[in-house]
Amino acid sequence: MAKILVTGGAGFIGSHVVNILINEGHPVRSLDDLSGGFRENVNPKAEFIEASITDKDAVDEAVKGVEIIYHLAAYAAEGLSHFIKRFNYENNLMGSVNLINAAVNNDVKVFLFTSSMAVYGMNVTPMEESLTPRPEDSYGIAKYAVEKELEISKELFGLDYVIIRPHNVYGEGQNIGDKYRNVIGIFMNQIMQGKPPTIFGDGEQTRAFSYIGDVAPCIARAPFTPEALGEIINVGAAKHYTINQLAEEVVKAMETDIKPVHLEARFEVKHAFCTTKKSEDLLGYKTSVTLEEGVRRMAEWARKKGPQPQKKWDNYEIMKNIPSFWLE
Repeated sequence: MAKILVTGGAGFIGSHVVNILINEGHPVRSLDDLSGGFRENVNPKAEFIEASITDKDAVDEAVKGVEIIYHLAAYAAEGLSHFIKRFNYENNLMGSVNLINAAVNNDVKVFLFTSSMAVYGMNVTPMEESLTPRPEDSYGIAKYAVEKELEISKELFGLDYVIIRPHNVYGEGQNIGDKYRNVIGIFMNQIMQGKPPTIFGDGEQTRAFSYIGDVAPCIARAPFTPEALGEIINVGAAKHYTINQLAEEVVKAMETDIKPVHLEARFEVKHAFCTTKKSEDLLGYKTSVTLEEGVRRMAEWARKKGPQPQKKWDNYEIMKNIPSFWLE
């Protein structure tokens, strides 16, 4: 069995991946600073290190003796990243560089990186892996830069990698208290607080929403799939919905008659959904849980957890043109 490091192991996707790996018998070390994850998510059978990927010394120590790295730690708030550029690049780019350096120096066999469909930006839909990336936000730019660093590190140092581009993953265990990301969780938390779900603009933006139970197993098996090495793979659902349709599903699942409200539009990609053929062929991906069923399961979990206090960003780096709803 391979000794594995999972960054973001107390987070949403990371904790699900850790659970799968441990159930398969792998020794797992989990690194997380608990800024967006929760200690309750940490599998008790995993070795846990509370530290940030921006801490070079902690990263160097965590990578010692590791054969495979799953790099899932990130702050994934595309729209917000325009206004917290330094934080975005320090965490999502420089933190990743710390890991790549340590991986090379410690002869890690495979580095799995969870990138994002944000690298595609305004592009042809459905978005397939062969498209030229055109990221529209600082988050997508950071993710794309790490992808290129991994390509170079393979060429120069022989570091094998797999790049996964998951999109709009949701489900039990997600952080529903973050007002800047995870739209389904935001809607559910607002409803439990007696507030209407808030939709930016006309709500006709389209996205495909991916249930964690369909996504996490593909991520877990990717480094052990020889055909996946050196590949970029979209992982997630293909069927897309408007945000208005999503809100209807959430309202129904939360068993309420609260009506959504529309706020001013924000700068974002209007239509974003991906192809699934490559993930189906290489990783056995299948959308086995419909949006209706997945949202129902998440709603049941959310009601048990109860409403969560909303995190408000305290240190925006740019105030010019910042959406007014983020200042409330």
